[in-house]
Amino acid sequence: MHLLETRDLTYTYPSSVKALEGINFIAPRNARIAVIGSNGAGKSTLFKHFNGILKPTSGTVLIKGEPITKVNIREIRKFVGIVFQNPDDQIFSPTVEQDVAFGPTNLGLDEKTVHHRVHEALKMVHINDLVDRVPHHLSGGEKKRVAIAGVIAMEPQILVLDEPTAGLDPQGVHELIEVINTLAKTYGMTVIFSTHDVSLVPEIADYVYVMNRGKVIAQGTVHEIFMQHDMLKSVRLDVPVLPKLIRALQEEGIAVSMAYTYEESVQALLNACKGRP
Repeated sequence: MHLLETRDLTYTYPSSVKALEGINFIAPRNARIAVIGSNGAGKSTLFKHFNGILKPTSGTVLIKGEPITKVNIREIRKFVGIVFQNPDDQIFSPTVEQDVAFGPTNLGLDEKTVHHRVHEALKMVHINDLVDRVPHHLSGGEKKRVAIAGVIAMEPQILVLDEPTAGLDPQGVHELIEVINTLAKTYGMTVIFSTHDVSLVPEIADYVYVMNRGKVIAQGTVHEIFMQHDMLKSVRLDVPVLPKLIRALQEEGIAVSMAYTYEESVQALLNACKGRP
């Protein structure tokens, strides 16, 4: 049984604009899943179905094999936490601690449990030192982490991040990548994120869905997706710079193994240089 699954999911807005068509999506346990596509591909609309914010026009969303209903929606929203693109949409309390405490407090948890969850969530995203700060005085990257901590404090098994690096500077992107990988690898969360920046994907994903005009047009491992250059080009996406560099070296006759992450690329280039004068 998958943690999350959609079957032939279709959604049409009240304006009669079809935003999603026939989406089949699976999220297993302890997975890092990227959903990529250009602006308007339907990524955000899809994510809003994962915890019942939107209701499908047709098709089904299953959480642990059960469809989302009015009866289980409260439990679903504890199980699937969503962090939207703009953290200001989710941050509204006077201090970071109060903001992160909002979710677990509304679950009816006692004060001691709420305090423990808040400080564990802040620790996970490395912002313990911001506990008494005013959220709206923080940097973009810090706000993102506050919003993530607020969702983590509710202890979801699935964390959904809509364009998590949008508006961040390079250091903020690096820090967020570290947070996402820690949540997946250390804490065992399934993390689903969307982006149109393909350079991020090899660093924080094991599996990739490609969307275009409301449809999933390809899915597979990082290697399987980024080998499909023509498909990516057709939907206005590119191959990440590191595998593009490796491919260019291969075309020049240099025997270097394909690589997708920074660490893989360094090792591939070092291996290729062994024995050379």
